[in-house]
Amino acid sequence: MLRSARARSTGVTNRGLPLNRSISTALRLIPVAALAVGLSGCGVNTIPTKEEMAKAKWADVQNYYQRRADLIPNLVATVQGYAKQERAVLDEVTQARASATQIKVDPSQLSDPAQVQKFANAQGALTQALGKLLVANERYPELKSNANFLALQSQLEGTENRIAVARNDYNEAVRDYNTTLHTFPGVFWASTLYHSEKAMTPFAAADTAQAAPKVNFDIAAPAGSTPAPAATSPSTTTSNSTTK
Repeated sequence: MLRSARARSTGVTNRGLPLNRSISTALRLIPVAALAVGLSGCGVNTIPTKEEMAKAKWADVQNYYQRRADLIPNLVATVQGYAKQERAVLDEVTQARASATQIKVDPSQLSDPAQVQKFANAQGALTQALGKLLVANERYPELKSNANFLALQSQLEGTENRIAVARNDYNEAVRDYNTTLHTFPGVFWASTLYHSEKAMTPFAAADTAQAAPKVNFDIAAPAGSTPAPAATSPSTTTSNSTTK
């Protein structure tokens, strides 16, 4: 009776104790939540977020280059069936593919310019070799009309377009990430929480990949192949008809 009377006199009951504890815990968590929101608003997560974005874009670049490499064996086999005389070009493509597929760049190596450039040079050499192969095919009308070759050529062209888009997306993500590391407030977090993070290397195509393959139009068509008809200029046609 006395204990109950004291509880009523002080206004505190056993039922109210859990509620009071909950309120007290919530009050203590408010500053923590406010700090988390404040840090988020100040960009504390920006650097790792943009870093992961750039790594994802790099994965796309490597995936599309691998897709191109997967198409090449069938392309070489198809061309070989019609253009055995192009053995030197076929061998160059095969060797360039082997070299390109051996070089991989792990996301942790994206801050190493030498490693990224090594990958770019290998892919550029393969691009150059493929260009020579496709130019050589112009001398083989039967090959150019082969359904399998046309399908592979179409897939290769589509993959090349995707590679170009993926490289641009990666370079843009790297530019955004690198800019964040050197501008406020990112530069503050880079010097405190993320001091081990380094700038990433953009993808720069090799000089040889930018140059068009040299073509020798004086090479005679191989024996057994049907040469493409020579183009006749309109002026020549008009002159001949006038002479008649």
